[in-house]
Amino acid sequence: MKVLLLNGSPNEKKCTYTALSAVAKELEENGIDTEIFHIDSLPVQKKISDGYEPEAVKEIIEKIKEADGFVFGSPVHYAGISAVMKLFLDYFFWRQRALFSHKPAAVLVSCRRGGSTAALEQLEKHIAHDHMPLISSGYWNMIHGNTVEEVLRDEEGIRTMKMIGRNMAWLLKCIEAGKEKGISLPEIERGNSTNFIR
Repeated sequence: MKVLLLNGSPNEKKCTYTALSAVAKELEENGIDTEIFHIDSLPVQKKISDGYEPEAVKEIIEKIKEADGFVFGSPVHYAGISAVMKLFLDYFFWRQRALFSHKPAAVLVSCRRGGSTAALEQLEKHIAHDHMPLISSGYWNMIHGNTVEEVLRDEEGIRTMKMIGRNMAWLLKCIEAGKEKGISLPEIERGNSTNFIR
């Protein structure tokens, strides 16, 4: 089993990466393979909304297909998620939503001080929209600090990241055990969208 952790920070290996690494370490210790992918490395920011899919996008699509679970991590920018994470989520949950259905996901945010709960809510809306079990912890999935060193000193935040990894590993193993017992995924019922104005 494998979890793909998506880093939505413009900075590849700073605070958000540190939080994701704590989750990944716990997953690895529980027998789950991991990969942290820096989505700002996708050279498609100006083209992605036009439906242009270069090789880099095809590569991440393959990673999404292979993943059994996801962790979406973003810094907090103006009480919301980063622009690159918003673009990534809007594009992939619109164009490739079936790749995510029924796969567990966790969200986490990294912030200096405030805006964390608003950013978390923004991330969770994509998860709730596409039949994905949401992984929680013992507190809101956030970590605080303006530098890597400060993030590592947030003991409660690090403990929260570990619990995300532990809970994700547990649910993935439960899903695997269910498959072995012949429990199939629930059918997704699609239909026409209802407009409020007729």
